[in-house]
Amino acid sequence: MKFTLSWLKDHLDTDASLDEITDKLTAIGLELEGLEDRAATFAPFKVAKIESTEKHPDADRLKLCIVDTGEGKIQVVCGAPNARAGMKGVFAPAGSYIPGLDVTLKKGVIRGQESNGMMVSEREMGLSDDHEGIIDVTDRDPDLGTPFAELYGLDDPVIEIGLTPNRSDCTGVRGIARDLAAAGIGTLKDLDTSPVKGGFASPVGVKIENEESCPLFIGRYIRGVKNGPSPDWMQQRLKAIGLRPISALVDITNYMSYCLGRPLHVFDADKLKGDITVRLARKGETLDALNDKNYELDDFMTAICDESGVIGLGGVIGGEPTGCTDETVNVFLEVAYFDPMRIAKTGRALQIVSDARYRFERGVDPDFVVPATEIATRMIMDLCGGEPGEVVQAGSVPDTGRDIAFDPAYTEKLAGFNIPAAEQKAILETLGFTFKDDRTVQPPSWRGDIEGRADLVEEVVRIHGYHNMPAVSLPKISSVTHSAETPSLTRARLARSTLAGRGMNECVTWSFMGAEFAEMFGTNERQNAATLKIMNPINATLDQMRPSILPNLIEATGKNRDKGFPDSALFEVGPVFLSNKPDGQALIAAGVRSGHKGGKHWSGEEASRKVDAFDVKADAIAALAACGAPVQNLLVTRDAPDWYHPGRSAALRLGANVLAYFGELHPAVQAQMDIRETICVFEVFLDNIPQPKKKGGTAKKLLTLSPLQPVERDFAFIVDDAVDAESLVRAAMGADKNLVSRVDIFDVYQGKGVDPGKKSIAINVVLQPGEQTLTDAELESVTGKIVNMIAEKTGGQLRG
Repeated sequence: MKFTLSWLKDHLDTDASLDEITDKLTAIGLELEGLEDRAATFAPFKVAKIESTEKHPDADRLKLCIVDTGEGKIQVVCGAPNARAGMKGVFAPAGSYIPGLDVTLKKGVIRGQESNGMMVSEREMGLSDDHEGIIDVTDRDPDLGTPFAELYGLDDPVIEIGLTPNRSDCTGVRGIARDLAAAGIGTLKDLDTSPVKGGFASPVGVKIENEESCPLFIGRYIRGVKNGPSPDWMQQRLKAIGLRPISALVDITNYMSYCLGRPLHVFDADKLKGDITVRLARKGETLDALNDKNYELDDFMTAICDESGVIGLGGVIGGEPTGCTDETVNVFLEVAYFDPMRIAKTGRALQIVSDARYRFERGVDPDFVVPATEIATRMIMDLCGGEPGEVVQAGSVPDTGRDIAFDPAYTEKLAGFNIPAAEQKAILETLGFTFKDDRTVQPPSWRGDIEGRADLVEEVVRIHGYHNMPAVSLPKISSVTHSAETPSLTRARLARSTLAGRGMNECVTWSFMGAEFAEMFGTNERQNAATLKIMNPINATLDQMRPSILPNLIEATGKNRDKGFPDSALFEVGPVFLSNKPDGQALIAAGVRSGHKGGKHWSGEEASRKVDAFDVKADAIAALAACGAPVQNLLVTRDAPDWYHPGRSAALRLGANVLAYFGELHPAVQAQMDIRETICVFEVFLDNIPQPKKKGGTAKKLLTLSPLQPVERDFAFIVDDAVDAESLVRAAMGADKNLVSRVDIFDVYQGKGVDPGKKSIAINVVLQPGEQTLTDAELESVTGKIVNMIAEKTGGQLRG
């Protein structure tokens, strides 16, 4: 971002020196990347007067000029046709660097005549491409010795800063001035945003068909303008930052972008056909753009249209057929707010780089649309004349208000040093933040990057000054270094080692994915979660933060299959990104199994069987157990998300707390992802695992073996078809927790001898006495407890 010192002072009332300003810019995070002091660069060039001229004795086109520099008279050999006696121009002495020629002048002899410098042209000084003659300032009659930089307004230093992508508010000079004012370098000047009264109803209306792509569009018809060159002060500023002045109307739009960070557009109103409509482009439509290129559009692009078709791409580039020329007398001003993500996607797809796209894709201030309309109207009237019509508006200003908790103590916690609460509040207020109360703050509309408490801390600390942080030695807490591993990292490590130990291969995949997969695996009403879109993706097919790791693993499984490796067992431990999480992400261990478990074996089919839901259930439980989850208390419920097979999947939970999902992938999802064989998957939510109540809770308990022989009993119960087999296991385990050590299901039967709507479930119960051998009476008692408990909990009857 480039700007000049005088431009900055249009918005900032300050007496600070140039060095103080540039040092402060870097200190507050707007890093200085370049400083061009043109007055120093052009210091050797000054106004001089040609006293006399005579023909060169040995060259027809050269003249011998006696030049009065104000410090003396010297001879210069000049070939310019307009060189004449009494003329004032710009003199370059020997030893000066000529920027347009990229040479350093030397005193020399030309055709036998001494030449002590040169009278320069506009091209040689980089002012224009004109080289038909030397610069003539006779009409302006400046004093001899007047510096060239002063004469052409080039004594204004050019400052260049580097902007991080989140600082869209500083893509305009006013945003930079606001930050400097907050840091104590002067005071921010008021901006005149008073309404300009319209004198007639607008002949051109506006309509928005897709408010998601364009929430707000404001237009204004201005008639009777006179387009021509913009004033010198505007041209000098635009040239200083590398822009080529075109005409007053076009220069105003460029000036507004760099001055206020607000892109806008002007149409030649007489070239419009009917009203303006903002809609999504239709695939195959074309646009003849202002850069003299033709673009074929896609259906995700925001098109500005009239009855003739597309006349511009919203927030990216305008169309040539409706552009302003020197003959333009009526204009239609466009000031709008466009969806940043669509702007970025459109610009990337069409490979268009424009100042408008640069600002819109980073997020301009939505609340500034209406004030910018009035400022632009006033500037057009001041420079081009004309009469403004009434403002026409479609849509409304999007609501960007959000509350963020403000805690002064949190600043010390993150920054490591104390800043008084009053100073913190003053800094935020100077930056435009609004306090609803002492503990709640609202960011200004131009700071879309402020999302949480840590962002408030960053704002306070950078304005307070990182150089003001006290130097503090790290204390030595103990002689033995404590582990730096957090509980979250411990769980990730344990889950990773456990799954690898079960024969699975670890993967590391992208943290983002395409919108199709993100929507498929990210819409889960039970989690009340939504996917997170990337505002500026590195690739159009990777524009969503992943809500699940599974799609990436499934894609990897498919690639393995296509390369001749159909049996896959892949897992990944890493974050997923969900809007309903406090920090926007959750730590997940996810895995995929496909094909067969084990290769072909001579011993028979049992050694090489197809994977099923129970394999991934075992994986999930093993990972949970390694992380310290009380797996013996887990409930199995049938409420896995929509991407799981509805009859071959389940959730593992502790009450309402879901710890894992497992099962087969939904057939429709498999078909959509071009997976032909059965895929079994699991997701373990490591953040949901409750902390162990005792230190070392993830360690296995000491094995204690009873010296007494266990006793096994088999039971078969008739239950309703809807009863889960697990409910029998839990009922049997709860009959006598001191004696019942294990319950296993070994048969489920439906058919002859069992009524329709019923099923027979057979369980094996292991009784482990601890202190003495069980008597027959004790065995009968515990057997009765088991039968009664199952009858009470499930309605099951002992099969006769």
